[in-house]
Amino acid sequence: MNPVMIEVLVFEGCPNAAPALALAQTVAERLGPGINVCRVEVDCDEEAAKQGFLGSPSFRINGIDLEGKQNPDGALCCRVYEGGQGMPPEWLLEAVVLRALRPKGLLFLCVANSARSQLAEGIARSLLPADVKVWSAGSNPTRVRPKAIAVLAEVGIDLSGHHSKHVRDIPADEVDTVITLCGEEECPLFLGQARRLHWGLADPAAVTSSEAERLGAFRHTRDELRKRLANLIPEAVKKMRK
Repeated sequence: MNPVMIEVLVFEGCPNAAPALALAQTVAERLGPGINVCRVEVDCDEEAAKQGFLGSPSFRINGIDLEGKQNPDGALCCRVYEGGQGMPPEWLLEAVVLRALRPKGLLFLCVANSARSQLAEGIARSLLPADVKVWSAGSNPTRVRPKAIAVLAEVGIDLSGHHSKHVRDIPADEVDTVITLCGEEECPLFLGQARRLHWGLADPAAVTSSEAERLGAFRHTRDELRKRLANLIPEAVKKMRK
């Protein structure tokens, strides 16, 4: 496995400098070994221009900005991420680091393997290269929710042939990355050797209001998973932007 470098670019006095470094170290420990973290001080306009500084804190993974942005001029300023926050969401850094690690066997888990993990499997299969194996499973599998099938059909992904699977039926020796998706409930355990991420999402099947609101909950989960999974592979990011 090739080593991965996370650079955290900050200027002195940035209130998010220490949290950014802590976030990078946490993700490195979670997805390691083979991931190194380096703090880069940007202390003047000349250095900002040299680094193409996008604001403090910024993250570069193997020399590429976390959000794929560029600023050839650079500027000493604070950086603003999604939702006006001074820090990126943890899942984004995890996804981009995972992209650099080039996973070959990806498993999505939730309890029933009926909604969230099925959506994730279908989306990942549609985005990732054919040589990346993708599964989903649960500890108490039931059936694929019709609304999961419906909302993926809206974006051209066919889930109609899928069925719920038990985690013990997955070839553990082929899985190198596990992403659990349970929100409120306890997630299934995977006993194989693999990197582990947790992207807790609310269960859309738990929404019991109107038909339109229930369908909207499945669409929201679909769109959130598409946004996250699009960051795993550069080609997938380009595909999502078309």
